[in-house]
Amino acid sequence: MATRGSRSEKVKRIFLQFDNNRDGGLNRDEMAALVVAVNPRVKFSDEQINAILDEVFRTYGEFIDGERGLTYDGLLRTYDDGAGDVDRDFDALGLELNPDETKDQWIVSEASSSSIADERVTESQRNQRTAVSPHHDIVFDDTWKLIDELEILLKRLKSKQAKDVKFRNDNFDAYSDAGWSRELGSSVELSEKRVHWEESGPDYAIFVKELGALRSRADGARSREEAFDGQMAIGRVLYEHQLFKEALVSFKRSCELQPTDVRPHFRAGNCLYVLGKCKEAKDEFLLALESAEAGGNQWGYLLPQIYVNLGIALEGEGMVLSACEYYREAAILCPTHFRALKLLGSALFGVGEYRAAVKALEEAIFMKPDYVDAHCDLASALHALGEDERAIEVFQKAIDLNPGHVDALYNLGGLYMDLGRFQRASEMYTRVLAVWPNHWRAQLNKAVSLLGAGETEEAKKALKEALKMTNRVELHDAIYHMKQLQKKKKKKVKSNGGANGEGAFVIVEPSKFKTVGERTTLRQDLGNAIPIRAFQKITRLSRCDVDLLQKEMNETDVPVSYSGGGAPQKSIRKPNLEEVLRRLLSFLKPETFQGAVKAINEKILSILDEMGSGRVDLGMFYAVLAPICNGPLDKRKKIAFDALLWRPVNEGGSQIRKVDAVQYIKLLRAIYVPSHGISEMLEVHGETDSSMVSFSEFLAMFDDPDWGFGIMSTLLKLETGDRNRHGRQVCSVCRYPVIGSRFKEVKSHFSLCNQCYSEGKVPPSFKQDEYKFKEYGSEAEAMKDKCMCFTLQSHKAP
Repeated sequence: MATRGSRSEKVKRIFLQFDNNRDGGLNRDEMAALVVAVNPRVKFSDEQINAILDEVFRTYGEFIDGERGLTYDGLLRTYDDGAGDVDRDFDALGLELNPDETKDQWIVSEASSSSIADERVTESQRNQRTAVSPHHDIVFDDTWKLIDELEILLKRLKSKQAKDVKFRNDNFDAYSDAGWSRELGSSVELSEKRVHWEESGPDYAIFVKELGALRSRADGARSREEAFDGQMAIGRVLYEHQLFKEALVSFKRSCELQPTDVRPHFRAGNCLYVLGKCKEAKDEFLLALESAEAGGNQWGYLLPQIYVNLGIALEGEGMVLSACEYYREAAILCPTHFRALKLLGSALFGVGEYRAAVKALEEAIFMKPDYVDAHCDLASALHALGEDERAIEVFQKAIDLNPGHVDALYNLGGLYMDLGRFQRASEMYTRVLAVWPNHWRAQLNKAVSLLGAGETEEAKKALKEALKMTNRVELHDAIYHMKQLQKKKKKKVKSNGGANGEGAFVIVEPSKFKTVGERTTLRQDLGNAIPIRAFQKITRLSRCDVDLLQKEMNETDVPVSYSGGGAPQKSIRKPNLEEVLRRLLSFLKPETFQGAVKAINEKILSILDEMGSGRVDLGMFYAVLAPICNGPLDKRKKIAFDALLWRPVNEGGSQIRKVDAVQYIKLLRAIYVPSHGISEMLEVHGETDSSMVSFSEFLAMFDDPDWGFGIMSTLLKLETGDRNRHGRQVCSVCRYPVIGSRFKEVKSHFSLCNQCYSEGKVPPSFKQDEYKFKEYGSEAEAMKDKCMCFTLQSHKAP
C-alpha cells in the first residue's frame, strides 16, 4: 500500500507532467489534457470535458490560483476525494518514481515508529513529516507529542497481544464491496483483514487508562482549537489501527468542541458504520451534511463523500430508494466519481429499476474498466432485462478480473440454471463452494442443477452436504421430492418439461376443470390469487396490521400539491414513501425490507407513478395496500374506503366520487391481476361523472366478481391455509409434498397441489373429457369425507 509520501510524490509527478508552462497551476487546457491522458480508453466529447472541468474548478475553487488554474494541493485534494486513482493514473501515464525522491519520507516514517528511543524528532523532521504524514492536517506542535506517545502505547499493546490478535478470514475480495468512500486527508485504507483486538484482558484495560490520560491532556490544551486538534488526531490514529470504539470517543469529543465542523461528524459516522450502527452513522452524516451546506464553499470538496457515505449508511438500514438520492447527488457534484455511479447502479438494481441501473453501471465501468463489482452488478441487471448472452459475457469479465468473486460465480450459476444449462450451473456452484465452503444455498443449488443434468446420485450427495450445513425445511422437502421422482422413474413415463425435476404432465384447458361442492375454489380464481399471496409473502404485508394504515393517515401531515390536471393531491416522493413503509414494516430486518421495497416498487409504484414523476398519490397507495394487509376482511375494505376518503378531492365528507372508486378498482386489477391488463385503467381518463358513492355502494363495486376485486375470499383462504401439510400426500404432477389445499380428482383419485391445479396440469396417464375436483384444506377433512363415503356405501348395501 502506498504511503502518503509516495502518493504525494506521484501526484507531484503527474502535476509536473501537465504543467506545461511551469507556472505552478493547471489551466483548463492542461487539465483537459490530464483527464484525456489518464483515461486512454475513453473517447470524451467536448461537452463531457467541459462539464468535468466546470465541476473541478467549481468544487475546488479554493485551490484555483487565478489564471494559472488548479494548484498542486488542489490536484492532491481531488485524488484524496476519490475523484481518481493515483496509482492507476500514474501507471497509465508510464511514469516512474525515483527511489531517491521518497528516501527521506521512508526514513522519517520509520523513525517515528521504530522504537521508544526514536520518540523525539527534530523540528526539521517534524516539518517534513507534516508534509507527508497521514496526519498532515495537524496544526499544533503539542498535538504531535500526543500522537508520538499514542503510537508508543499502540506499539506496546500490539506487542503484548501479538500472539492473540486474530485475523478474520472473510475473503473480503470475494464479496461485492459496498464501495466505501475512504476518509479524506488520508490515503491509509482499512486493511483487507480486520484486526480483532482482545478488549477483555488487563493489557487493553491499561491501554484504555493511558489513552484516557492522553485525551485529558488534549482537553487541557491552551485553547479550544488546540483541544480539537488533539482529539481529532488521536481519533484518526485509533481509526487507522482499527480501534473504532476508541476512535469514536475522540471524534464525539471533537464534535462537542466544534459542533459546526464537518470533519468530526463525518469521521464519527464512518466509525459507527464500521461498528454496524447504521442508524447512528446516518445521523452523524446528516449532521455533517448540514454543517457542510451551512459552511458554503469551505466544505464543498467533502460533499460528494458525505453523500456517498450517507447513502451507504441508509442502505445498511434497508433504505435503498433514499440511498439512490444521495448517490445521484454525489455523481452530480463529482461526475468522475466512479464509486458513486457504481453504488447508484447497484441501488437502482436493488429496487428493480433495471434500465437505469445498467446506464449507471456502464458509466462506472467506462471510468474504471477493471471495476469487478460493477461488472457483476451490470451482468445481474442485464439478466433481469432478459439480455442473457450479454450478461454471461459481463459475468465472465468479472470472473476473469477476480476468479474468486463469489457474487459473480453464484449469480452466473443462477443464470445458467434459468437457461437450462445445468452442467455449467453446477460448475459455477462448485467454484463458489471452493471459495466459501459453508455456502448452503450454493450447495442446494448445486444439487438442483445436478438433478437437472440427470446426475441423480451426485445430486443426492450434494443435498446431504447441504443438510449438514443447515436444517432448513426446504432441504427436507427437496430430499423427499427426489425420492418421489426416483419412484416415478420406474414407471418410465415420457417427461414434459422434466428437466427441472418435474414429473410428466399435460395442460388442460380451463373449461374442462369442474368443481365439486361450493367450497372448492375455481381454477381461474386460484391462478389469480396465488401471485397475490406470493407478493404478500415477499413484502411481508400480510404481517402488517391494516390499522397501521389508519394510524399513518391520522398522524402524518402531508402537504397538498397540484398535478398537471389541477386536481389537489396528497402526493409524496418515493424516498419519503420508503420512510412510511419502514414504519409499517418496522419488524423487518434491513435486507428483508430491501426486498419488500423492490417488490412494491416493481408491482405498485411503477403503476401509480405511470408518468415517471417520482411522486405517488399517498391516499391511493394506502387504498391499494389495504386489501393485502393483515386484519379482518371487512376492516381491510373499510380502511381502503377511508384512504380514498382521506384524499383531498373527497376529504371532509362521508362519500367518495364514483370516478375515484372506479379508478381505484381498475388500479387494483391492473396491479394484482395483470392478466386483465392495464388498458382498463385508460378508460377512466376523461370521465366527468360527478356522482358520489357511499361505503355500502363501494362494497358492492369492490365485491363484484366480474368488474370488482371479488378474489378476496380466495386470497383469504390461501392466507389461512397455505402452510397446511397433508401428511405424506404428494402432488401427482410435481411430486412435491402437498402444502396448502389438496385438489383430489373424484374419478381418477389423483391429487394436485395449489400451483399445479391453478396451472391446469394433470398426469398424462389420466386422459378424460372433463375433470372434477374436490378441495381439502387439511388431511383431517379428507379423512372425514372418506369416512362419510364409507358410511353412505354401507347404508346402500343390502
